[in-house]
Amino acid sequence: MITAPTSPRTGEVDLEQLLIATSRTFALAIPLLPEPARHEVTLSYLLFRIADTFEDAADWPREHRVEALEAFSRLVEHPDPAATAALARRWAEEVPCEKPSYRDLLAEAPAVLAAFFALDPRAAGLIGEHTARTARGMAGFVARTNPAGELRLADLPDLREYCYVVAGIVGELLTELFLLEEPALAPVAAELRGRSRTFGEGLQLVNILKDSASDATQGRLYLPDGVDRARILTLAREDLAGATQYARTLQRSGATRGLVAFNALPIRLALATLDRVETSGPGAKLTRPEVFTLVQQMHRALDRNEPAV
Repeated sequence: MITAPTSPRTGEVDLEQLLIATSRTFALAIPLLPEPARHEVTLSYLLFRIADTFEDAADWPREHRVEALEAFSRLVEHPDPAATAALARRWAEEVPCEKPSYRDLLAEAPAVLAAFFALDPRAAGLIGEHTARTARGMAGFVARTNPAGELRLADLPDLREYCYVVAGIVGELLTELFLLEEPALAPVAAELRGRSRTFGEGLQLVNILKDSASDATQGRLYLPDGVDRARILTLAREDLAGATQYARTLQRSGATRGLVAFNALPIRLALATLDRVETSGPGAKLTRPEVFTLVQQMHRALDRNEPAV
């Protein structure tokens, strides 16, 4: 039986608890944001997580995964409560999920979408557009899987295009939400937009390098044959250097502390994870105490008005 988290006061679905149940890094970073960005980014994460769940369901027939991603892209563009409710029931029953919390999220898709459509229309428009682009891009990659459910990326440009679809678009969306909610950032909008795609790419490359062994057992062969792993490590470091400049641009431009921290924390975690993977190989992870230390170091830097990353 699916039991999604609910608010003890209202009985409504608790979006914050859905976030905590389905995320690690974002569950640490999103609460740092000021409102309304915090609520907007929470809903953005949950919508992207629904799409990720379809993409990752390697044991579900390819055509069903493509169909679900395309249907989901339509739902975020055009409200249809009846269709959403029917599809959510079907998805919660049929989609093979890596974690029970992902199944809970699929069951609560109607509540997540209802909260999304209740946002300020400007924010909802941005989130809907970028989520639909990602879902359709994922459908294109899923359509390339072989009968065994394996996706093999061909070369470095193919890997970068995949990273753009699943993470670069997220970077673009978040940047537009930041610019919407903090008009004081307008003078550096072009600089932020110019780094947003590679910011997402860098975080995704770290995840791919870290999870390459476990992903391969699920048919997700993201590291192309013939591409030296060292080249991908170098690209990830180059991307994270750009991400660092993105966070510093926010900080020197007077962005709120929470917005700076939200961006700085994933960069700190990614850099430390990349060091660990480079020395210990795929599967290496940071411990909880190490994560706690990185969080505290970031806050101390912000307290001293030093670069957050």
